[in-house]
Amino acid sequence: MSAAPEHTLILRPRVQRASDSLRPTRAEIDLSAIAHNFRLVRDVVSPSRVLAVVKADAYGHGVVPVALRLQEERAFGFGVALAEEGLELREAGIKSPILVLNGVIGGAHTEVVHAGLTPILYDLDEAEKFHRAAVRVGPDAQVGVHLKVDTGMGRLGVPDRTLPAFLDRLSAYPTVRIDGVLTHLASADSDPEFTRHQLERFDAAVALVRARGHSPSLLHAANTAGALLHPASRHDMVRVGLALFGGGPRLWEPADGAVLRPTMRLRSEVIALRELEPGEVVGYDATWKAERRTVVATVPVGYGDGLMRAHSQTGTALVGGQRCPILGNVSMDLTSLDVTDVPGVHVSSEVVLLGSQDGPDGTECLSAEEVAADAGTLPYEVWCAVSRRVPRFYA
Repeated sequence: MSAAPEHTLILRPRVQRASDSLRPTRAEIDLSAIAHNFRLVRDVVSPSRVLAVVKADAYGHGVVPVALRLQEERAFGFGVALAEEGLELREAGIKSPILVLNGVIGGAHTEVVHAGLTPILYDLDEAEKFHRAAVRVGPDAQVGVHLKVDTGMGRLGVPDRTLPAFLDRLSAYPTVRIDGVLTHLASADSDPEFTRHQLERFDAAVALVRARGHSPSLLHAANTAGALLHPASRHDMVRVGLALFGGGPRLWEPADGAVLRPTMRLRSEVIALRELEPGEVVGYDATWKAERRTVVATVPVGYGDGLMRAHSQTGTALVGGQRCPILGNVSMDLTSLDVTDVPGVHVSSEVVLLGSQDGPDGTECLSAEEVAADAGTLPYEVWCAVSRRVPRFYA
């Protein structure tokens, strides 16, 4: 009889349900666009398998709906950063392989084994904890892991220069089985020479692992940039996150006119309008002063929702298909826009902070890349910043 598992209490915050929402601020998620992006990448990297990286609540898009849709698209598996993210997917009915890319931090090793999650291993203390967890599960239990080797990222992973000693000591934990070997590319979208050097070091590390009697069935090094720009990095599997949500590396030119589609639209509505005379100011610290008679729209969205304060007086929003500057400092819950030149604007007019909006002159779009550039950050942060109090609507 197997031993009872040692359980760890795991608490997870809940995304606001759409049915709970009263204000008009919401994130609209296009699951069909995510599926399209997945298929595009899968076709490019074939025959390599695609691990869909859905950490950080699928980059703010909502991990369960995204993973369920990609499971329908037959994604090989899913990558998460934390064990609790992987357990959430198992509870939601995800049967595919799930890799815990940051390793298991802070316990729950037995839960990970019971749930059939695949942890990334780079630490011998963790190997010992998984060995003990396997012993508790049963006399024949084993834990399949993917061994992470640091080839130049300088973050997580066994430094390749210390790999021989690591493998020597790993033999003390016979229940821990190396099913895969991986590394992480540091500059795949910007430095081809450094990427080539990392891949050479990775090949040498894999050869050493195999020479020590291990038989990993999956080798993987490529993130989105590696998968799309460096065919030599694809190996058996690629780990794709950014491209799923419409972002590609700067230097990638897709063939045959294929395009990655945007996947999130952040929208709200005007809740108040007022006219300011020249010399009057807007917002905290009075950082914006009217130079002409100005119509100001107040919108119920702020940095508490993910519209970064860095967008103060640099960002724009769409109203009536027109770009409207953000006035003054973004507050936690409210933001002001200059809508002086928008004909017909009224209370309840739609406001788009990310994504597209139709207007009399056609469709205008604020891409994640543009929104990120206005705030001096990356598209990843734009998506992940959309907080859990913003309900997600799925189409």
